[in-house]
Amino acid sequence: MGNYSPTKIFWQRFKHNKLAVGGAFIVLCLFIVAFLAPFLSPYNPNEIDRKQILESPSIEHPLGTDELGRDLLSRMISGARISLLVGFVAVGIATIIGMILGAFSGYYGGWPERIIMRFIDIMLSIPTFFLILAVIAFIGPSIWNIMIVIGVTSWMGVARLVRAEFLSIKEREYVLAAKAMGASDLRIIFRHIMINSLAPVLVSAVLGVASAVLVESALSFLGIGVQPPTPSWGNILTSGKDNIEIAWWLSVFPGLAILITVLGYNLLGEGIRDAVDPRLWDAEKK
Repeated sequence: MGNYSPTKIFWQRFKHNKLAVGGAFIVLCLFIVAFLAPFLSPYNPNEIDRKQILESPSIEHPLGTDELGRDLLSRMISGARISLLVGFVAVGIATIIGMILGAFSGYYGGWPERIIMRFIDIMLSIPTFFLILAVIAFIGPSIWNIMIVIGVTSWMGVARLVRAEFLSIKEREYVLAAKAMGASDLRIIFRHIMINSLAPVLVSAVLGVASAVLVESALSFLGIGVQPPTPSWGNILTSGKDNIEIAWWLSVFPGLAILITVLGYNLLGEGIRDAVDPRLWDAEKK
């Protein structure tokens, strides 16, 4: 293939993956909705109207109202910002922790690797969701606590990915040349190896946002996540559960929002994973 470059091959493979492009479009739409939430919301999401309690979808309220007469569309739009904020901050925390521990584990080996890997095994042996429930019950629910707890309990997969990449890359010629020239360990780790091990981390981070959104929604649904009156898709679903026999829209619309969000990030993550696979690049070059 003429004029071969990794970036060009990535883009060519990604744009021909229709499902990945669809996932990217969903994620882009979610970003736009979250960023423009104050301008897109037709009403104040926390404005109570006792004259329109549990109104079904109509022209005035396209997605209906909840048990306090609040416009569901406005709350859904504001909930998109909260859900994505939790997802990105939590994944950011998990990625930073995982990259640092995975890097030092893979680069140094020996006893640092054994200690870190045994700690990862212990963390993986604990059911993550129940660990999050226990920690939140102890420190109290809030949006910042949710983001931090999800982040510090979700870094193990990233650490194992980075460790595997470091074990492979640290034996390559340019790393050995950097060592021979007297480069420090930190420079080699963060300047030479880390930059070349970001592809699987990017895929893991994209997929991790979907998982974080699911966890946040589940916690809010159980009443120990984002607290009312702050709108979240999870706590909107709680209202839907309490009124499911007379207000179907309170369950259907936030449920669809969670489904579409998770599907979009999963499709995008899978598309990136296929596009960055070196084995597929080799096939393209032939």
